[in-house]
Amino acid sequence: MSIQYDDPTLTGSYGVVGSFPKSFGYGVDVPDMEEVSSSADKPRILLMGLRRSGKSSIQKVVFHKMSPNETLFLESTNKIYKDDISSSSFVNFQIWDFPGQVDFFDPTFDSEMIFKGTGALIFVIDAQDDYVEALGRLHLTVSRAYKVNPDINFEVFIHKVDGLSDDHKIETQRDIHQRANDDLADAALEKLHLSFYLTSIYDHSIFEAFSKVVQKLIPQLPTLENLLNIFISHSGIEKAFLFDVVSKIYIATDSSPVDMQSYEICCDMIDVVIDVSCIYGLMEDGSGCAYDKESLAIIKLNNTTVLYLKEVTKFLALVCILREESFERKGLIEYNFHCFRKAIHEVFEVGASSQCVSTSRNNLTSLKYAAVNGSAI
Repeated sequence: MSIQYDDPTLTGSYGVVGSFPKSFGYGVDVPDMEEVSSSADKPRILLMGLRRSGKSSIQKVVFHKMSPNETLFLESTNKIYKDDISSSSFVNFQIWDFPGQVDFFDPTFDSEMIFKGTGALIFVIDAQDDYVEALGRLHLTVSRAYKVNPDINFEVFIHKVDGLSDDHKIETQRDIHQRANDDLADAALEKLHLSFYLTSIYDHSIFEAFSKVVQKLIPQLPTLENLLNIFISHSGIEKAFLFDVVSKIYIATDSSPVDMQSYEICCDMIDVVIDVSCIYGLMEDGSGCAYDKESLAIIKLNNTTVLYLKEVTKFLALVCILREESFERKGLIEYNFHCFRKAIHEVFEVGASSQCVSTSRNNLTSLKYAAVNGSAI
């Protein structure tokens, strides 16, 4: 496995993106770490649900690298906990973890303030518990939020499914889906759409679910998917993910279906690269960075599959799955990646939307040119 690679043609472009820039629809672009934008400038993801449903555990595992077993010792949340996810990650928003006993009818609960700036509301239901009460609270929560802000994405995590059989998981999801939508229909809220996910902190399902939630908040997602589609189709790659390295959330993938096994193996590769870099890539005094512009990894599996990881920005990595015979055209893949990476930087960097479209098209043309000619320049 190789983890170091120097691409001098891209050195000047490195560090363009610190997080979602203002033009990307994710609040304030922060050019200097000492300039702290106000919380009102960042979109919010609300975590709600009954007590002990697993809200805080989800947040700690996904965004703070806590081991799932350590979450057993977390205390119940007794006040709104605001977590700013922007210091070391590409994603730039706030997560508000609400206590299970929140009272919407309390005069101190300002629905207008809380729901107005919210991008997504995640309601967590414990699948191993009697969820009748949870369904009632779900209906009260989403109906109240919808009246304030109908643009919120409403997500339901059917959580702790690791202890259920496959048949039980499917039946539980079907039952919760049916009851929740029946309640909305009875309240004449058919336009309110709920998305359902089966999740557990003991596998990668929670990361994939959060990936889907975050992707809905990215206005340029179609552009990213288009770039990935063109890149893989002209490079002989079977599947590609654009990962946030810190959280292992994928902010975009190509249009082919995502299977859990492919996603898991790509997540594991990120862990391997970071762990090896922490051991061998840092200076003797511990200085340096485990992930930088030279980060590259190639892992050949025993089933003729190749895993390919390369740095896109200081927070993002492109992770690909391809066959050994396709990897023989490594020069073409490298050139197409160069064009892809440049296009990604320009999508995030350009302020005006018209310029964004124009520059992206230029790099898409370069990708197509390389593929048609079948050789790297």
